[in-house]
Amino acid sequence: MKIKFQWLFVCLFCLSVGLANAQSNWTLKTQKDGIRVYMAPVADSKVNAVKVLCEFEATPAALVAVLMDVKSCTEWVYHTKSCTLVKQNSPWDVVYHSEINLPWPVENRDFVAHLWVTQDPKTHTIIVDGPAIPGFVAEKKGTFRIAHSKGRWVINAINSHTIAVEYTLQVDPGGNVPAWLVNMFAAEGPIQSFKGLRLQLQKPRYQNARLPEEI
Repeated sequence: MKIKFQWLFVCLFCLSVGLANAQSNWTLKTQKDGIRVYMAPVADSKVNAVKVLCEFEATPAALVAVLMDVKSCTEWVYHTKSCTLVKQNSPWDVVYHSEINLPWPVENRDFVAHLWVTQDPKTHTIIVDGPAIPGFVAEKKGTFRIAHSKGRWVINAINSHTIAVEYTLQVDPGGNVPAWLVNMFAAEGPIQSFKGLRLQLQKPRYQNARLPEEI
């Protein structure tokens, strides 16, 4: 089964997480309520990559449904001010715009992302990739546009009611962001976002979610 889907990865700066360049040097930094947060250095970047591992009492379809529900992002993603659907190419392929609320005097960050879902026909692993892309939404004065980020969700069913989730993100917040703020988002952001996601998955509107049939 192959799915195309745009998830609302607004956790962009909220998770300050890393992909690709930090695959082998992960160090466990914190864990709470079954949520483990790892960090790793990224070449040519002052911002560490982050990886989050967690299990949820939910189905893969429910998690995909939550991620697809762009407007709900403000309900569970750390410090998200807004998240708006910009373009829907298909039910599983969207472009969205999000703004992250940062404490004064740092400018808010925003980004436009295009995310899609694929599923391995043999293992049934679902992978959701979501890089930031240029264009689509005009830049706003007083808000710094994030141009470089890579996010990935890897979702596997453990049994009929439990899933294992791996989330990684590499992001360059740009501008003059103080180290204390980067550290706050890198450490606290994943914990708070995943706690919020756990609660979001229990809402009735996601309980009967279904993945599309094989194309």
